[in-house]
Amino acid sequence: MLLYDGDCGFCTSSVRFLERYVPHRAELSAYQFADLEALGTTAERAQSEVLWVDRTGRVSGGAEAVGRLLTDAGGPWRALGVVMRTVPVIWVVEAAYRAVSKNRHRLPGGTAACELPAARRPGAADRDRPN
Repeated sequence: MLLYDGDCGFCTSSVRFLERYVPHRAELSAYQFADLEALGTTAERAQSEVLWVDRTGRVSGGAEAVGRLLTDAGGPWRALGVVMRTVPVIWVVEAAYRAVSKNRHRLPGGTAACELPAARRPGAADRDRPN
């Protein structure tokens, strides 16, 4: 399972790209609608990076999470995912991931909500209200 920030336009656009162009078997879910405790992670971690939860329950974050999704997708994507998780390539990929994450509100598909603290994002009060 890949968990992403569903309040972030850039993140959502990136996931839509994956759905369209990367044939994958993984479930892609906004962390806001996932049972994070059952998945072995926290909202704090999910707010700061994309997360990959494998079949054994292992949680990977950031660039490694993207690499694991690609590896799981198989075919030519598997090779890309494996290569991007090897040293020294992972160092470059992690630096690029951090730069994109830090500036996602400025990128295509990004919105002002991408840079707000989670508690101040649009809809946060509705998610915290009991049904």
